[in-house]
Amino acid sequence: MSQSSQNASLGKDAIDPAANLSAIKTEIEDALKEAGRPAESVVITAVSKQHDLERIRPVLNVGHRVFGENRVQEAMSKWPKLREEFSGIELRLIGPLQTNKVKEAVAFFDVIESIDRPKLAAALAKEMEKQSRRPRLLIQVNTGDEAQKAGVSPKDADAFLKECKKLGLDIEGLMCIPPVKDDPAPHFALLEKIAARNGLKKLSMGMSGDYLLAAQLGATHLRIGSAIFGPRPKKP
Repeated sequence: MSQSSQNASLGKDAIDPAANLSAIKTEIEDALKEAGRPAESVVITAVSKQHDLERIRPVLNVGHRVFGENRVQEAMSKWPKLREEFSGIELRLIGPLQTNKVKEAVAFFDVIESIDRPKLAAALAKEMEKQSRRPRLLIQVNTGDEAQKAGVSPKDADAFLKECKKLGLDIEGLMCIPPVKDDPAPHFALLEKIAARNGLKKLSMGMSGDYLLAAQLGATHLRIGSAIFGPRPKKP
């Protein structure tokens, strides 16, 4: 049973984020070994959205430093204090980015994974030049062409990458979120194919339900939230 399956049956008080992270690392190492990939080829992005500081600190205390947040405002409300307490934190924006939040996102995040449209790309290029700050960038690909989901269509990905390059954006990789009901393997394979033909090395794919498969199929970054931190708190 994967760590995500075990966490599903635990109550809030039973969650041990640091122990969960350790168990997940062992699972991933085994999966990478089976796939013939080196252990250092994958980085875990601990998805801390909607979790408070007390749930995040145990993971920081054991040395983990890469975290993902979905919303700019939420991240800005809790991470400044944690950045004062812990050095070397890398924050990755993994949720949709609105153009009216570009200024804050460029200033605050180390990586932005969700570039998905020309207007956003142009706004990022302008703001990065203005701030003289260049967070690393990934393009989100909507591998399932789902109408309700953000991301550029696979058929438009190559052209969009060229457009980003013309704007002066240095895109280092791709991100995807496969449809919930689909087998994720073909979506991971499609993302890898698009990345390979465009010379991109970073693949952010795989979440709490499918991170082992993603690790075996070429992911460089795994976005793992509930398997580490437990279920997200219900909104009031």
